[in-house]
Amino acid sequence: MPILYEKVYEKAQLNEIAVDVLNQCCDFKLFCFKGDLGAGKTALISALCDGLGSADLVNSPTFSIINEYDCSIGKIFHFDLYRLKTLEEVMDIGFEEYIYSNNFCFIEWPDLVIEMLPKSRLVFCELSYISLSERKIKVWIN
Repeated sequence: MPILYEKVYEKAQLNEIAVDVLNQCCDFKLFCFKGDLGAGKTALISALCDGLGSADLVNSPTFSIINEYDCSIGKIFHFDLYRLKTLEEVMDIGFEEYIYSNNFCFIEWPDLVIEMLPKSRLVFCELSYISLSERKIKVWIN
């Protein structure tokens, strides 16, 4: 797993980080986000959506499981799988249709679905909490 991008950053740099990630992974649309609660997964996804031209309000789909945003090049699907416990629950939301739609898919808490994701199209973003104002990001392609 060669690291494509790694950086410690302050929250004020989030939009710059998002542009860097999108530039490094410009051929990919399927992203998995790992990190503890409070590491900044949803904040990064919001900045990525901004970078893709979405004017929609991005928030965590903790209870809805999936949020859909519009952007200049199509749709963005944002998943939060934290509350799901079985693959049956994942299949019930039509997950496969989303990930094979050729739209951007941003998946928080992806462990339950890792085995069903197309490995050749998959980007991982791991976020770590450093301090109240700093985070660390590592990005790699499977």
